[in-house]
Amino acid sequence: MTAATPPASDLRAAIQLRYGGRAAAQVALDEPAAAACCGTDTSCCAPRPTGVNAFSEDLYDLETLDGVPLKAALARLGCANPTAVAELQPGQIVLDLGSGGGLDALLAARRVGPSGQVYGVDMTDEMLSLAWRNAAEAGVGNVSFLKGDIEHVPMPDACVDVVISNCVINLAADKRNVIAEAWRVLKPGGKFAVADVVIRGGLPENSPFSDALRQDLYAWGSCVAGALSDVEYLAMLTAQGFTGARVDVLRGHTASDLFPSGLPDYATLEPAETVNAILERFASAVVHADKPGGVT
Repeated sequence: MTAATPPASDLRAAIQLRYGGRAAAQVALDEPAAAACCGTDTSCCAPRPTGVNAFSEDLYDLETLDGVPLKAALARLGCANPTAVAELQPGQIVLDLGSGGGLDALLAARRVGPSGQVYGVDMTDEMLSLAWRNAAEAGVGNVSFLKGDIEHVPMPDACVDVVISNCVINLAADKRNVIAEAWRVLKPGGKFAVADVVIRGGLPENSPFSDALRQDLYAWGSCVAGALSDVEYLAMLTAQGFTGARVDVLRGHTASDLFPSGLPDYATLEPAETVNAILERFASAVVHADKPGGVT
């Protein structure tokens, strides 16, 4: 991420306002709203009447969603299903970074069973309220939601077996801090298995469109402008000490996926074919890594 980005305080304020507002609207109006990446109105990714955007279609089958509160199911707006690939086991302790309305935390709680525990961390009171409501409606007792920033997780060292997240790390201003916090809270032998948007090969250098994209708060909130490249993700994990780091791409995206209401004005800074080729580098992926140690 060599291009300049907006100040961290601006990013945090914009993202907190956007997602906190959506959660509050759902609680107040009892209507579907975005609980994770992107949204359903023109202030974010895609105005889709079903409440599901192009990143999020067909991520969870009906059997997986069986027994999940309707509001949590309709808020499935991440970019993958991390609980399906994290190989969760009964009795494990799981941390969901940026837990939003709680869907993935509830699914993880089901997988780890009553002997396990799931913690969700989110920075907005409105999202936390929505998540607690969904957990109560589902009758799930082995899940807790904590207020906090994923760059400064409010949990002790070496306390969880698995860290999951769903299309949230791309929203963080300092992703190295997020990786460092995941490492800190994981037990030796723990696993990092997160879904996120990545840029295959990164953004081209000396690209006016790419530079403008990195400055666009709308595109940050839409899970686009803040994405890491696959190479950057692997480098950060390896530098932190993780082993076995890999990025498994699930689906590529197009310009219409990322900007369904139309490309931003700054897309005219470069030829249309260049802009489309840049946006086609974006993909939904699952990022895996292991913290060495544990029982051998």
